[in-house]
Amino acid sequence: MQIRDLPYSDPGDPDIRSGPRFLLWLGRNQLRGQLMSMAWGLLHQCSLAGLPLAAGFAVQAVVDRSGSRLAWAGGLIVVLGVLIALGDTMLHRTAITNWITAAARVQQLLARKTAELGSALTRRVAAGEVVAVSTGDVEKIGWFVEALSRFVSAAAALVLICTGLLLYLPSLGLLVTLSVPLLALAVLPLLPRATRRADLQREKAGRATELASDTVAGLRVLRGIGGEELFLDRYRHASQEVREAAVRSARMWSLISAIQVLLPGVLLISLVVYGATLARDGRIEVGQLVTVYSAAALLLFPLRHFEEIAMAYSFSRPSAKRAVRVLSLSRTDRPASLDTAPAGDLYDPVTGLMAPAGLFTAVVCGDPDEAGRLAERLGGHAQTEPEPGPATDGDGDGGTAKDGTDGAVPKPETVPSVLLGGVPLDELPLETARTAVLVQDKDPVLLSGTLGELLDVPSSGLVAAEDALAAARCGDVLDALAQASADAGGDPMTTRITERGRSLSGGQRQRLALARSLVADPEVLVLDEPTSAVDSHTESRVAAGIKELRRGRTTVVLASSPLLLDLADRVVLAHRGTVVAVGSHRELLRTEPRYRAVVTRETDDEIAAPGAGDAFRTIEEIEERA
Repeated sequence: MQIRDLPYSDPGDPDIRSGPRFLLWLGRNQLRGQLMSMAWGLLHQCSLAGLPLAAGFAVQAVVDRSGSRLAWAGGLIVVLGVLIALGDTMLHRTAITNWITAAARVQQLLARKTAELGSALTRRVAAGEVVAVSTGDVEKIGWFVEALSRFVSAAAALVLICTGLLLYLPSLGLLVTLSVPLLALAVLPLLPRATRRADLQREKAGRATELASDTVAGLRVLRGIGGEELFLDRYRHASQEVREAAVRSARMWSLISAIQVLLPGVLLISLVVYGATLARDGRIEVGQLVTVYSAAALLLFPLRHFEEIAMAYSFSRPSAKRAVRVLSLSRTDRPASLDTAPAGDLYDPVTGLMAPAGLFTAVVCGDPDEAGRLAERLGGHAQTEPEPGPATDGDGDGGTAKDGTDGAVPKPETVPSVLLGGVPLDELPLETARTAVLVQDKDPVLLSGTLGELLDVPSSGLVAAEDALAAARCGDVLDALAQASADAGGDPMTTRITERGRSLSGGQRQRLALARSLVADPEVLVLDEPTSAVDSHTESRVAAGIKELRRGRTTVVLASSPLLLDLADRVVLAHRGTVVAVGSHRELLRTEPRYRAVVTRETDDEIAAPGAGDAFRTIEEIEERA
């Protein structure tokens, strides 16, 4: 796998039984890249190991005054230098490729899981934890995957070097061979403590990330109540905890590094003393001493990979655990068996909203933001945020905060899912749920491309593009596009629409987006203010077009326009997140002051005035005032 080939066409099905198994699965799925990295690493390490031998030959040639052997040794050093440069370059290239491709695979898996879970994700995992996994954690996981191949090549090089020293000079080679395992394993007793400190650092960092995410998400509210300083103080506390944990972790790793410098230094001193004694007694040659000493000194380089793999595993293991926790989530606790969208009423148990199957239902909310949230819920896209407060730890298991609280953000309460035909949307397969309910928000996006491409969307095939454009009253839009493509035959379907439809007016963009939604012809269509950017005359015609084209299909429109509400089969008033009245437009105008306040833009004083209910004598007067 090359970086240019990313993203993966299929990132695969990960082993999510545990963090280490997930890391092993990633390594197996990049076996070719791992083997290439190991091969180049072996070439690099073995070429380095050959330098002491060539240097020893050169020194001995000088001692023996042999020009031919000196030239041969010089040529060998040149060849080894070329191999070292080639091996190091390709090792770095393949290792970084392994790192990036592993991180990309994890990010694709997380993105796929996020799309699959939809609204269920934030009800089960804090948003800050998802952010932490998809940013910092994927880098640490990729680090371990790429460090593994370099570690294996370094370990293999150590075995080859020790074997070569034993065969070349047993008297000193035995000392080096016995010392290398001690040098590699000397830090093992310290690794559990270092790992615990690294885990604690990750937990505190995750806590700080979640707290920052919660604070930013609720910043507008916090400013309104004057609580931003309180939460900023909590974040300062959390960041200082991260700093202290990082310092304690760094101290342990510094101790490990110091041991890995001290013990090899002791080995080199012992080797020089013992070798010098042997050379003085004539039992070995000076060149042999130089060769063994140089080889022992170069052993420090592959030994460093033992420290790196320990650090990489210590940091990647909790990251893999967090990733596995997200990847192990499913849309439902029991397998879904519905392959087709269920038919029936759309019901929201949170607000009490009922949209009967096959009817045109209009919903009136006094708060536009509340209407947007309701539209998202009806489509299964709602985002449930935790209450502001101290965040959970990196593993989502809570913790203790410095401010004396229990340190855990209450997990978002499980919010009942919207029901379609009595079946929760969360329990439908994702593709089925998206096919069943389509939501068009108040600011739809038009992608760049031709009009034909814009309307070429997955659909039932029952609604032609021409019918959808006619229902959305896009005649003037088609004329404008035809004029723009006069040189290409005047076909508006082949006219290119600029990015986000910036070449069109707001009303034109809104009607084209509506036509796209009508072409899709979902079982349930939810429209949030679909006519807010058009004039009253066009709005009335668009509303009639929607009702006619969607006849027999479930349609929910969130709006407050009397022209649209009067065409609805059923009108629902939602007040502060709860349905408080149901009826026809004219009935609610006559009997429900809160409905009348929203639709006619009455002020609170007008509602409270005596005889407010009799302010309009006839329906015609009410419509005129609206």
